[in-house]
Amino acid sequence: MKKLVCIFMTLLFLVSFCKNTFAQNNEKAPQLKTFQDSVAYAYGFLIGNQMKDLKVSKEILKRGIDDQFGGNQRITEEEAQFLMKRNQQKRQRDEKKKAEAQGVVNAEMGMKFLNENKTKDGVGATPSGLQYKVITQGIGAKPLATDKVKVHYEGKLLDGTIFDSSYKRGKPAEFGLSQVIKGWTEGLQLMNTGGKFEFFIPSELAYGKRGQRSIPANSVLIFTVELIEIVK
Repeated sequence: MKKLVCIFMTLLFLVSFCKNTFAQNNEKAPQLKTFQDSVAYAYGFLIGNQMKDLKVSKEILKRGIDDQFGGNQRITEEEAQFLMKRNQQKRQRDEKKKAEAQGVVNAEMGMKFLNENKTKDGVGATPSGLQYKVITQGIGAKPLATDKVKVHYEGKLLDGTIFDSSYKRGKPAEFGLSQVIKGWTEGLQLMNTGGKFEFFIPSELAYGKRGQRSIPANSVLIFTVELIEIVK
């Protein structure tokens, strides 16, 4: 019984201590009483978010801000700009190396996937390496490379990440077959209007080594495409 009472009293002490500490911290924290206070906090919040990604020391960052406000500058503005430029160049080099390494991995994964995929039932392939699967066979005309088409589509990476979708936008896309990646130009000419295909596009028929926004280098792309009409 005495042991239970002791544990209970300890818990009461910890709860009381935490409450007092929290109250003291709130009292010390600056209050956002005016619009300018809120603006100042917003600047600090956004700067903190950027610096967190850069993994810099919060204490040293705060010292730099305090020194600037207090007129106790340890470096000149020119020196600060030089350091920022050096850091940006370093980050770009690091990101480039990381992207190149990931590109090698993507190329290996893509080749493995395509080699396995082409043996599956219902999957066809063209001499260029484009693979396709008929989901619904259309009965209309086939487009030419010079035609403009209206389609619904969804594009994803091998890991299932959707990087583009006209379905999500709720509106079909229109474009000329000469304006898109090679895999699309070739693949859509296999389709009859009203059809729905799944395309497995090698990176060399897509965005290759350079990638594109949310598409990493050397990525195999998987598209589900509905050919709605050939636009006249």
